[in-house]
Parts: sequence; C-alpha cells; structure tokens
Amino acid sequence: MNRVICGENLEVLRTLPAGTADLIYIDPPFNTGIVQRRDYLRTEKDEEGDRTGFKGERYKTTKISTAYFDDAFVDYWGFLEPRLREGYRILKPNGSFYFHIDYREVHYCKVGLDTIFGRENFLNEIIWAYDYGAKTKSRWPAKHDNILVYVKDRSNYVFNVDEVDRIPYMAPELAGPEKAARGKLPTDVWFHTIVSPTGKEKMGYPTQKPLGVLSRIVRASCPKGGVVLDYFAGTGTAGMAALEAGRKFILVDSSRIAYAKMVERFSKYKAETSFEPGSVSDGAGMEGQSAER
Repeated sequence: MNRVICGENLEVLRTLPAGTADLIYIDPPFNTGIVQRRDYLRTEKDEEGDRTGFKGERYKTTKISTAYFDDAFVDYWGFLEPRLREGYRILKPNGSFYFHIDYREVHYCKVGLDTIFGRENFLNEIIWAYDYGAKTKSRWPAKHDNILVYVKDRSNYVFNVDEVDRIPYMAPELAGPEKAARGKLPTDVWFHTIVSPTGKEKMGYPTQKPLGVLSRIVRASCPKGGVVLDYFAGTGTAGMAALEAGRKFILVDSSRIAYAKMVERFSKYKAETSFEPGSVSDGAGMEGQSAER
C-alpha cells in the first residue's frame, strides 16, 4: 500500500524499518526567516463592496490565507540532523537521497550531509534554474534552487538512464541531425519553470515544486516497483511522480492542510493507498515541517 501519514515526521520516521525506501526526496523549510503563506482573493457581491465588476455591480474582495508555515529556526541544523540520520537509516543499501534547499543553507547542509553519508558518497549538486517572480535590482536575482544528491554506496546505486527524459540541444546544428532529433540527457543544471500560479497543477500551497522536476528524479533514481519516501510531503508531488512512474510512495507531513490536500489528490487511488490522520495539527505545520513540494 501507498501511505499518506499526518504526524510529526521524526516520530513517524522512527517507526519505519531500516532499508524501507529506494529513494528519499525531501524539500524541507529553507530557513528563509519569514512566514511562507499562500493567499488568494475571494470575491462576492456586496452593494458596499470595494470594486465594480460585471454589469456595474459592486463586489467585495477578501484576502484568504489557505496555507502557511513559519520558516525561521534558531537552530536549523539541530532541527534537520536527526531527521536526516533517520532518513539514512531508512534508505536501502543501494538507495539515493535528494535534498532540496537553496543558497541560504546549502553550504552548511553539504558539510552536515557529508558527515552522515560520507563525502565519497556525494554524487551530484543539481541546480534547478527558473525565471519567475519578483526580481531585485540591487543584486543578481536569486532564481535557482540546489538539490544535493547522495547515495549510500558509491559503487552500488540506481540510475535508470534510459528512463530519463531527453531535452533539446542548445545548439542542435553542432550536434547533427540524428543527435538533435533524439535530444540529450539533462546535465546537472535543470531549466524548468515553477508551478504556474494559475495552472491546474497548482494546489494552493506555499513553495510547491513542479511535477516535472520530481518525475525526473523518481524515474532516474528509483527502480520500478520501488518505494519513494518524502517526509516533508506538503501536497504530495513526490507521490504523484511515483504513481505515474510505477513506483510506490510513503508521504509524511504534520500539517492538517497538507494532509487534506493529499487526501483530495490521491482519493482516486484510495484502493491502493492508506490514509493515516495521526496527530493532525491545528496550524499549517509543526516545527516548520510543511515546506512542500
């Protein structure tokens, strides 16, 4: 069974047997120092409303916050380290671990992960580059995330090169007609847009990551029929990528909002998925866990 679990992730991880997961992907809070939230405007007819709409009728707009989490930590590494060590224990001997972060903490986390996995088992740093949203004019705009990739054993890990999507050559005329038609394997720099704020993929949750990025990770680093674990699961994009690729998943998040969205998202797969409400929190997340994907 696939599993969707609502609960404090460290407590849940301690219940999972060693060697459970073929692939772990996590997108923890980035320690931005701000409250991450997703807002939208609700509009309803009101004679005293603040705007005029169709046929001159008056409407009132109200800002609604549907999901949020406090992304600030006094001891960020103290929060992460026990959860990363549990992830290492749960990972299979030939498993892979993808850690999604950004420029603020990536260098500190790299040193910490080297200690847990061994520096020799660091496989890649993937740069996910995008171009959307506000841009500062006082410095180079930050428009990329960092994904650190570790394996448990550098001599024995999964990489399904034939399942990886191919991308166009930047200079197809240099590659030649045959290669250009086939496309090339992605490098460690991925250009992929963010989830559109108005697109049907959007789940209305802060910092949601695109399915295309997660699909590439799952297909490359998890064997068919294998298990993908995401314990900062948000709305469960890693689980959706796993389903589409013929893999199983375990998703964990402490947020009742995230859990409800995952129940909605995977309800059509309820015959093969267990939903475990656990200790549902009143807010959007406990200890800043709900950073989603």
